[in-house]
Amino acid sequence: MTALDGIDKRILHELQQNGRLTNQELADRVGLSPSPCLRRVRHLEQQGVIEGYRAVVAPKVVGLSITAFVRLRLATHEGATVDAVEQRLRAIPHIVEAHLLAGDWDYLVRIVTPSFAEYERLLREHLRAIPSLASIDTTFAFAETKPLSPLPLGEETARR
Repeated sequence: MTALDGIDKRILHELQQNGRLTNQELADRVGLSPSPCLRRVRHLEQQGVIEGYRAVVAPKVVGLSITAFVRLRLATHEGATVDAVEQRLRAIPHIVEAHLLAGDWDYLVRIVTPSFAEYERLLREHLRAIPSLASIDTTFAFAETKPLSPLPLGEETARR
């Protein structure tokens, strides 16, 4: 775990809000001059705190209007089976997130598709073909009530 001071947390907060800020804009927002700000950002990148920068694409605008949260339960938890399952999950483009769970279910995946028919095809051709799958439970999202949000890094980010 990397120790973060208040300025690092403010930098991360600002970049999570808008990853396209120029170094000058970021420096102004966190109260640094541009050179030390850039050094800190590069350090956070090198330490793996900042994993990358991405564009957030609106699924519905690009025709992906169906979001499904799918829970998967395995019949066996042998190492080779788990590896095969995870490899299959990573290979399905419509699965945009997958999490290994503790508890009654083994995986939670988020799937986006253009239609219920496409989800059904994906279920039949891909999910049901996963080895040692014991059960599948699907919940469809009607709306997003809170979009992906910045990580809560501490009190320092609230004070600006």
